[in-house]
Amino acid sequence: MQAQLNGISMYFEEHGAGLPVVLVHGYPLDQRIWEPAVAEMKAAARIILPDLRGFGRSSSGGSVSSMRLMAEDLVALLDQLQAGKAVVVGHSMGGYVALEFASVYPDRLAGIGLVCSQAVADTPERRAARIAQAEDLLAHGTRGLAESMTPRLAADQQYHAEIYRTILRSRPEGLAAAARGMAERADHSGSLSSIAVPAVVITGLDDVLISPQRSRELASALKRAELVEIPAAGHMPMMEQPAQTAAALDKLLLEIQG
Repeated sequence: MQAQLNGISMYFEEHGAGLPVVLVHGYPLDQRIWEPAVAEMKAAARIILPDLRGFGRSSSGGSVSSMRLMAEDLVALLDQLQAGKAVVVGHSMGGYVALEFASVYPDRLAGIGLVCSQAVADTPERRAARIAQAEDLLAHGTRGLAESMTPRLAADQQYHAEIYRTILRSRPEGLAAAARGMAERADHSGSLSSIAVPAVVITGLDDVLISPQRSRELASALKRAELVEIPAAGHMPMMEQPAQTAAALDKLLLEIQG
């Protein structure tokens, strides 16, 4: 389905009924990464799967897709779907969006999940690398990014072909805008203790992009978080270990639903 909001056309899918749960993909991917875990989830919920602006089947707008703008897109989507409070679960960059959502729209947040993500902002060196990556995407397209990132996203090679195809589905300008948005994102590490809703922090123990230690730091700083460390998974536990990822999300939902 397509929703017209904030000057873009956002693609999303919806499954089930009950408590709204928004599963937010990471960079440079799209909502299809969640399909294996969603198939394993057992808790009653209204699962909402958006392609963020510039990714997958959503259009892009502007040269910078900030984490704030992406959070605003999620609220606009929830408004269109007449969904009030929602659980927001973000993977990697999606976790940055989830933290921005928690910061700006705390009254719309029923719970939060952070999967292979972190709260700290980029270092100056990392910001420069993202800007360079954005320029390369606009000059040369997505193939180079797909070739360099795919082996680092999943520890298990059987997922590489699917991840590679997923990256190629997004447009260079959309990925470039998101890279610039990540480069300028806020540091939320000092405000984690103000997030009062139930939380789950999930990490793959073989993650080489965002170390499991970052997830441990997140979980210890959040008031009501459970840390779930998944063996035999890299940066993509929802694909590499979908049953364990789904079980962690189910437990969060059951806690929220009481």
